[in-house]
Amino acid sequence: MHISAKADYAVRAAIHLASVSEGPTKGQAIAAAQGIPAKFLEAIMTSLKGAGVVRSQLGPSGGYWLSRPADAITVADVMRAVDGPLASVRGQRPEAIEYAGTAEPLKSVWLAVRSSLREVLEHVTLADLATGVLPPDVVARAAQPDVWHTAESHITPIP
Repeated sequence: MHISAKADYAVRAAIHLASVSEGPTKGQAIAAAQGIPAKFLEAIMTSLKGAGVVRSQLGPSGGYWLSRPADAITVADVMRAVDGPLASVRGQRPEAIEYAGTAEPLKSVWLAVRSSLREVLEHVTLADLATGVLPPDVVARAAQPDVWHTAESHITPIP
């Protein structure tokens, strides 16, 4: 899975909003705290606002804040707001793809990939991230000994 810079920045900005005190937070403050280019952040916040993840107010006392409690917004909500569906195949939902012949089982693989992503991203909230207390199943997955191994590292060279 490829996580875009836009999605990474959006989640970081949303975590920042979840961790600050009540009231609007200026875009410049979010950008500075998270190391996000200010112009890029503006576009991200527009997407998040359009999706109902954040609200905003103009003016000297304005800024951004979460539209719902942090424990009611998941990482999946934020990622979908800026990048669309979590998993797609050539821009289509996996269940809409039809394969023939020997490729037919591939549809099940794409559906399983989407399901796995959802198992994590729909169960981690901004509150979890802001407090640093992740769901136990996510912690367990991340702690697996081979979590960072690539497919290449499992290939045994032929003598």
